[in-house]
Amino acid sequence: MGQFDGKVVYITGIARGQGRKYATRFAAEGAKIIGCDIADKASAWTRYPASTPEDMAETEKLVAEAGGELFARVGDVRDLAFQQQLVADGVAHFGGRLDIVVANAGICNWGKLWEMDEEQWNDTIDINLTGYWKTLKASIPHMLEAGNGGAITLLSSVAGLKSMPMQAAYSASKHGVVGLAQTAAKELGRHGIRVNTVHPYGVLTPMGGKDEGAHEVFNDMPEFLPHFEPILGMGMAKTDDIADSVLFLSSEQARTITGTTFTVDMGATKV
Repeated sequence: MGQFDGKVVYITGIARGQGRKYATRFAAEGAKIIGCDIADKASAWTRYPASTPEDMAETEKLVAEAGGELFARVGDVRDLAFQQQLVADGVAHFGGRLDIVVANAGICNWGKLWEMDEEQWNDTIDINLTGYWKTLKASIPHMLEAGNGGAITLLSSVAGLKSMPMQAAYSASKHGVVGLAQTAAKELGRHGIRVNTVHPYGVLTPMGGKDEGAHEVFNDMPEFLPHFEPILGMGMAKTDDIADSVLFLSSEQARTITGTTFTVDMGATKV
């Protein structure tokens, strides 16, 4: 018996990294998974390896090995019609319910705010913030129709609580996610749907650990390093560390928690 037996979860950005970990962890606890990923380079301004169709296939294999079932398609969270069709088809495939949503797909890039290209700014906001709104717009009607309450978790960042230098677009997008989540929490509370944000420090994923842009910033502009130092000198988090919090916030143990900013940040927001 798993704590999410019979539940259906929609997760964006599942091809690898945090999204893959959420999918396998929910599957191991009995949930059915609806998922999407662009499985390609989402923006010309990112400088870490892009996810691939092979990554998507690996996620599907790992979900099956965990005892779960994955209904997934390749697509862009910026495409509202794609998300709406995917969620509708996934909900129908799994018997007409949707209980949990994890908005996770996102990008990160670097640059001084006055030197950023307009496309760089727009890509970041369109994926990290507007893409989250489209995820909610595509999924909330199905949660309401099912009438089972549920939980929505939006992945923000340390940068969603403490703005970071060289990350104007990223910080703005992640701060915006907090406002979006807290409005949703107020509107959905009477339906028994809880909405929270999770705020990690760096996580060991391709985006977190293989970003050439970050390496250049820290090598060329060490004066910015103090803004990124956490209290605990543990290095980057593992994907399981963040998944622990996402599964907790989605569970009955968190039934009294909504509208919160849940920090998993080694104290980085307090520095």
